[in-house]
Amino acid sequence: MTRTKSTIKYGKRSTRTKAERMFAELPQSPLRKPPVATVDHSVDGITEKLSEVQIQQEAEPLRRSPRKSTKCIHLPQEPSDASDASEEGENGAGPRHESWSCRISASLRVLSWDDVCPPGDQIEKIAEASYAEVYRVTNERGTSVIKVIRLPSPIKPQTKAQVRSKLVDEEPHSEADIYGELQISEWLADVPGFVVYKERYLVQGKTSRALLETHQVFQRRMKRKDPGRAQFYPSPSRYLDDTKFLVVELGDAGVALEDWHLKSESQLWDIFFLEAIALARAEEVAMFEHRDLHEGNICIRQVKPPCKRKKTASEGHVGYSGLDITILDYGLSRAEDLSVDFAKPIAYDLERDLSLFTSTHAPQCKVYRQMRSFLLRADRKCLAPEAHKTPYAKGVHGPICWEAYVPYTNVLWLAYLYGYLLDHFEGDAEDLARFEACTEDMWTYLRPDADDSIPCFGSAGDIVCFAVEAGWLSEEQLMGSINSMVDREDSIIVSRDDGCTDTSRRASHGQDYQV
Repeated sequence: MTRTKSTIKYGKRSTRTKAERMFAELPQSPLRKPPVATVDHSVDGITEKLSEVQIQQEAEPLRRSPRKSTKCIHLPQEPSDASDASEEGENGAGPRHESWSCRISASLRVLSWDDVCPPGDQIEKIAEASYAEVYRVTNERGTSVIKVIRLPSPIKPQTKAQVRSKLVDEEPHSEADIYGELQISEWLADVPGFVVYKERYLVQGKTSRALLETHQVFQRRMKRKDPGRAQFYPSPSRYLDDTKFLVVELGDAGVALEDWHLKSESQLWDIFFLEAIALARAEEVAMFEHRDLHEGNICIRQVKPPCKRKKTASEGHVGYSGLDITILDYGLSRAEDLSVDFAKPIAYDLERDLSLFTSTHAPQCKVYRQMRSFLLRADRKCLAPEAHKTPYAKGVHGPICWEAYVPYTNVLWLAYLYGYLLDHFEGDAEDLARFEACTEDMWTYLRPDADDSIPCFGSAGDIVCFAVEAGWLSEEQLMGSINSMVDREDSIIVSRDDGCTDTSRRASHGQDYQV
């Protein structure tokens, strides 16, 4: 197709675009020395630099420190004996993971719920994610988000009231089930835009009063939003002395996008392109696909005051809101270790539960079907829910395999984000109209339901290149922050044995609390 605009060229190029030339000059991260003056014009050199891009709008570089090596997540290598693979159960957590699970359990400290949130500290349940309940903990040492994953262990049976309320217990997960998410978190630990992992530990025993109270408040709030909503996670009142959880402590990423009020045009620009750049980095660092990037898995923070954009074409559009974004939850994600030749990818097998593709309870369900339809057909046509009832159905390249690298799934979630931003904008109608008009060409190639004759973006990296060529991102913005390091954050959770807290405050440990 003949094109009249330099900003909409796709496919194989005979010459390097402005964006490619610029990415070739980006410095490496983390920085240890000033960047070398030579420019790598190879395609590999260009794409590798994408992982180091960070937007900064005319602000002094933040002083950052590399993460302490002791805080990085170092996981034992997963056994790769092919003979063991056949022994896996249908849940994918067979004998080949048992030794890893035992080793990781032995290496973690064991806390009580009163260690996690003693009287005087604050704990708030904020979400229910893949595999886990999510809480925010605040104390004198700071704020953390914790993901709580129940491991195979006993709990009290449901009460009659809980049975009548149609409570559906989420099945406990083996540590091997979450191996993939922890491994991916290590690969992305130093990529800006992704959640900062602090520590993980085991929590065992009966609930604390604060945990039960915030669980009840959360369930009441969710019922008000959706009266027909079922409760999937057991009430903490059912925890026993031997009930175990794996708790992963994260940096506080801010407010979920679903709870953020979109008020200005600059917020639309920044939220969309900060996510696109983060995904583009991750594509190059670990061939990453998120595969579950709905509004509950994107968090927003106001990190500096917004500034006004000058009405000149040279000023670009990104970097004025003062917002930062964080991508959460790799439970359904795919990635691989690019430092190892022929490494086996980490990928959750979505064929294990086809209800993900047949469900229609939320707008994001269509994106799951779009992903699977693309694996089946290799085009934009989205198959109806009833077409997703056969596991491992044969597609154009054979039976569906979620280990395959298909970065177009990131494009689908960016298209979902674009639509969400427009639908939930609460600001001035003129601002929204201006944003839509300016991004009209991009949306033409981003639309999941566009005609097959229209070229499409193949990855998040393609979208970032488009933005640079369109002048929305300037070279100065992309090069403005040569510090592409992630802030180191320490755990704020201490146990009674750590000697950092008054043990008399924890006397309530082991009490029974009821709903």
